Amino acid sequence: MNKAFTKETDADTDDDLVSQPLPVGGKNYITPQGYARLRSELLELIDTKRPKIVEIVHWAASNGDRSENGDYLYGKKRLREIDRRIRFLTKRLEIAEIVEPAYASGEPILNRGQ
Repeated sequence: MNKAFTKETDADTDDDLVSQPLPVGGKNYITPQGYARLRSELLELIDTKRPKIVEIVHWAASNGDRSENGDYLYGKKRLREIDRRIRFLTKRLEIAEIVEPAYASGEPILNRGQ
């Protein structure tokens, strides 16, 4: 079958947003700075970026024919990407265990087990 007639799925475009799942019972260790960075990205997506895209999609949908409306089609795709990233960040932050780096506490990394 010709590639032109195959349906593109969301899974085909997720390569840059998908990461390896944590092993069962594994910990998601994160520094306070990393936690703050992920949290600020999540808040930026929820408070700023998503509402702007929703407004554009709403406007584009009110224009009529959605099948040929680039603003609508691109906006819906972008919303899916944003929602996917929001779910990812939310899950990671829920299971995050904030730890200080070993060098910050003055404890050498090699002497931890002694």
